[in-house]
Amino acid sequence: MGDFVQALVFTIAGIILLWFGYSLFFSPSSPFYPGWTPWSKWGKKNNGRGRPGDPQVCPICSMRLDKGELVKSFAFSSQKGVSDRLMYIRGCFTCLERDVPRRCPICGLELSLDDYLVARMFERPNSRNHVHVLGCNHCKNLGKLIK
Repeated sequence: MGDFVQALVFTIAGIILLWFGYSLFFSPSSPFYPGWTPWSKWGKKNNGRGRPGDPQVCPICSMRLDKGELVKSFAFSSQKGVSDRLMYIRGCFTCLERDVPRRCPICGLELSLDDYLVARMFERPNSRNHVHVLGCNHCKNLGKLIK
């Protein structure tokens, strides 16, 4: 009887260890799963089109940003007591690295990779900053961005 119980315990422990190993290495939410990346939300990419003014949407290519994705931008320093800053927006990873159409949300002109948007960033002390796009470097006659 004692040998039977011991064999049963070892069998159950073996099944649990096999299940744990399988879920660790072959589950889609596993870091060892092929194609898994931390920014891909475990294989579920929610990149669709949005409107340029919506939150978490790139203003240049209108692609929805996943959690943790940012838009490449440069904000100039401001004077003391002023709540807004001038900002240049280059775009997100999708429109800088892939071949997607880049358009100015103000004039509708097609933008190259050297073009950028001019915006005002309003800093709010207790919440997220607000960004207001004014136009592209062609709308504002600013020329190309110096690298």
